Amino acid sequence: MKPFSDAKATIILTVVIVVSFACSLFFVRKIDDIRGPSLIRETLYISSPSALKRMSLGYTGLLADIYWTRAVQYFGSHHRRSAEEYNLLYPFLDITTTLDPKLIIAYRFGAIFLEEPPPQGAGQPEKAIELVKRGIEHNPDDWRLYYDLGFLQAWKLQDYLAASKTFAAGARLPNSNPALKVLAAAYASRGGDLATSRLLWQSAYETAANEEIRRNALQHLQSMQADADIIELENLTGQYRLKIGNFPSSFSDLISAGLLPGVPLDPTGRPYKLVTDGKIQVQDPKALPFITRGAPPGWQYRGSIPQ
Repeated sequence: MKPFSDAKATIILTVVIVVSFACSLFFVRKIDDIRGPSLIRETLYISSPSALKRMSLGYTGLLADIYWTRAVQYFGSHHRRSAEEYNLLYPFLDITTTLDPKLIIAYRFGAIFLEEPPPQGAGQPEKAIELVKRGIEHNPDDWRLYYDLGFLQAWKLQDYLAASKTFAAGARLPNSNPALKVLAAAYASRGGDLATSRLLWQSAYETAANEEIRRNALQHLQSMQADADIIELENLTGQYRLKIGNFPSSFSDLISAGLLPGVPLDPTGRPYKLVTDGKIQVQDPKALPFITRGAPPGWQYRGSIPQ
């Protein structure tokens, strides 16, 4: 009998491997059926992602889909019975994303499953952040992962400056969502980095194609300028009191004392108001919706986070 060629032997071996792999998956599912759902939820057949990857024989995408399905089933079953622990959720997600680092849905929805507090989720925001950071490492051009990470840093860690940097990094990507520029600027302001916030709002105003984003950016810039003006003007009224003995009754007093060259105007062109005890107010807070000072009593400040 004529011996097989190397090519034929390779084909036959490949077919055997594929059939064996398919049979293995079939028997795994049969074992699942026999064991029942309560035991399946707490079972990892192979806990090492790297070992699974080596054993996959190149079919990592298929295995990743299987483990992602198991992760969703695991989360869903625990969520339905209001479980307090989701011990295998992160291991399932770790295996899934190791097998297929490009499976964006596993990073995004996996992070949601992880960060929600029990019983809605695993209550592991640090693991959620770790998962999304890994997603960015393997998919650095996907702005959606920066969006998710920024909100995790802001909401779960209250690290607004880190969130701002993450949003800013995502905003620089090709075809990014313009909203990331807005978020970067807003969270820089909330984190106390007003200089960076101003630069980011200026960039959003100058580069955004969307008119609503441009209008929003302009209102933030004007509101920040009004805040700075009011701080400076109230410093002047304090200086006047030290010099004269009482607060000025009008801007004319400050002008006469050489502390002001004229009646000051807010960034929208309206005169500021000098009220009692040397305090400064704006004429129309609706025109400066993001101010943090200078509004009349009872005004609801919107703050620096986009509305």
